[in-house]
Amino acid sequence: MLFGRTPILPSPEEALKGRPEPEFTVPERHTVLGNPLLGPYPAGLETADFGLGCFWGAERAFWQAEGVWTTLVGYQGGYTPNPSYEEVCSGLTGHTEAVRVVFDPSVVPYASLLKLFWESHDPTQGFRQGNDVGTQYRSAIYTHSPAQAAAAESSRDAYQKVLTAAGHGTITTEILPARDRPFHPAEAYHQQYLDKNPGGYCGIGGTGLSCPIGVAKADG
Repeated sequence: MLFGRTPILPSPEEALKGRPEPEFTVPERHTVLGNPLLGPYPAGLETADFGLGCFWGAERAFWQAEGVWTTLVGYQGGYTPNPSYEEVCSGLTGHTEAVRVVFDPSVVPYASLLKLFWESHDPTQGFRQGNDVGTQYRSAIYTHSPAQAAAAESSRDAYQKVLTAAGHGTITTEILPARDRPFHPAEAYHQQYLDKNPGGYCGIGGTGLSCPIGVAKADG
């Protein structure tokens, strides 16, 4: 689709204009977990946002984790308000495909989600995951608190040491506050796509290297 050109993120001025309201509705409930997709969520739960390539397989990796209450896929990290899938794929919105994970920290700590994130993709590939090429496939973590930001950065540094020792390149993962990068839910057919289409494309594949976060001093 890019015909050999290197993907480039647009500036805010170059991004598509978008729209004040989404053009589609999001299903009420998760097809696997049965819980509501959109907030407000029950007290005691926390939210985490991750981008790790095609969001179909990424979402399944997280909904299968113990302690995850709901997941939904969307577009994050860009400038165009309420984009469509086609607009995101054009590379003119600045978004990456993301998974929102709502979880119970008393069951699954944020550090464990970070470990799953790092091990489920190759965070050194820039605007690409495997054969999927484009700005919408970049690796990203959008944090919801200073504690999440500190944990994300610490886990990145720890995993970089593992990757470097194995001959891999530099992590390109974008780590930014979620408040500065609004999450826009994707169209209904993308939500829990691999539950609706069990034989569908997954695209998730890590480096095969274990992330040390969540093993010893998981919570710092």
